[in-house]
Amino acid sequence: MCKITPFILVFSIVLQFNCKIEAQNLDINILKPINQNSSEFLRSYSEIISNTTTVVALAPPAVIGIMSLIEKDDEMFKIALNMGAAIAVDGIIVQSIKRTVRRPRPYSTYPEDIIGYQTLSSLSFPSGHTSLAFTTATSMSLNYPKWYVIVPSFLWAGSVGYSRMNLGVHYPSDVLAGALLGAGSAYLSYKVNKWYWKKKNNKKIIGLNNYF
Repeated sequence: MCKITPFILVFSIVLQFNCKIEAQNLDINILKPINQNSSEFLRSYSEIISNTTTVVALAPPAVIGIMSLIEKDDEMFKIALNMGAAIAVDGIIVQSIKRTVRRPRPYSTYPEDIIGYQTLSSLSFPSGHTSLAFTTATSMSLNYPKWYVIVPSFLWAGSVGYSRMNLGVHYPSDVLAGALLGAGSAYLSYKVNKWYWKKKNNKKIIGLNNYF
């Protein structure tokens, strides 16, 4: 048994190493055609949608919050708070994972294969833009479950994810992780928000009457 154990350990290490290599190869093989083979129009679109992601994501909670105060709509104000909280939770999780994993950008690791149309100092995994976009899309869809909200929201979020790969700044796995984290953050915040205000018997917030 003692003689066999080292072989088992070595085999496990080699297997794990090979799995990591295969995963990395799959990532780069999917990314290369997305990054290299696209029209000038698609590249321009990717740059625009990537550069405006933060503004587009922050607009809904800001606009909903302002409208709720104008109309004195307490439920609308709670939705704005919920969406803002989801974005904050997502940002904390994403930045924590980035600093833990510390994955370089694909154009840095594979300069001969991937063209970096944006040069960024931050880390690659997960995609913060994609995560923010899916946080917003999921929050909007949960709070306003209408097809004309859900479809455009997720089409936009998916476009953000694609744009990050098209620009060569993220691997497919970065984008997938970002989408899952964003959707998860929004769903968790939505459920906690519902639970909290039910516990507080849906007390009014606007006017600061019986806030807590």
